[in-house]
Amino acid sequence: MKRTQAKGWLPPRLVAAATAAALAIGLAGTARAADDADAIVKAMSDYVSSQKTISLTFDSSIEIVTPQIQKIQFASSGSLDLSRPGQFRAHRVGGYADVEAVSDGKLLTILGHNLNVFAQVPVEGGTLDDIVAGLRDRGADMPGADLFSSNPYEALMQDVIDAKHIGRGVVDGVECEHLAFRTLDTDWQLWVEVGDKPIPRKFVITSKAVAAAPEYTLVIRDWKTDPAFAADAFAFKPPSGAKKVEFTALGDIDEIPAGAPIGGK
Repeated sequence: MKRTQAKGWLPPRLVAAATAAALAIGLAGTARAADDADAIVKAMSDYVSSQKTISLTFDSSIEIVTPQIQKIQFASSGSLDLSRPGQFRAHRVGGYADVEAVSDGKLLTILGHNLNVFAQVPVEGGTLDDIVAGLRDRGADMPGADLFSSNPYEALMQDVIDAKHIGRGVVDGVECEHLAFRTLDTDWQLWVEVGDKPIPRKFVITSKAVAAAPEYTLVIRDWKTDPAFAADAFAFKPPSGAKKVEFTALGDIDEIPAGAPIGGK
């Protein structure tokens, strides 16, 4: 009986080609490739950290894995305005949450637009690094924040055990250097724009410690340096009727809500 190819399976010739490509990439992980990857991250870090003001938009997606080992992806879009050392406004909108974070360098406000509630905490240290560390201490991680820290190279590379310069790729029509790194718990990839403005264009984190290795993906667009911000760009103005709550009472503002609907329900 003739065997029919199931929908979605790769033909044998494509499997062979993919296997050969994977082997070639593995063999390319030489000291030179690692040095190239390290140097590109360092150039990106130096460029990004030297920019006093940045404005950008982004698309992000995060995966969960169901008990049936099915991957479900949740997508969001947003924007970031940053004025170093510690003023920023970040806004993310997804299917389940509409969240804004605002810092004037002294006070951080997290606003859940969909819930019309907000929480405020003092900013200790006054830099973006301090704010991100404080949020992580409270259990609120920001996976892409390391790209905009005062030293992205140090934040990204501290636990790396393997580095590869895969080659070049194109993100949103922009030619980029494609890099791949490994730590004990995660693999991550970075696409950095080619040229004298080494902007991070795409960032992917793969969680190896979780079954089926779910991923977080960040794609950066509309990058602007030296944007003109209004005088009150980083001042928080609560919406009409918004209720102030404790940070722990903010409720569901994550990209993945508790009990996320699966299968259309």
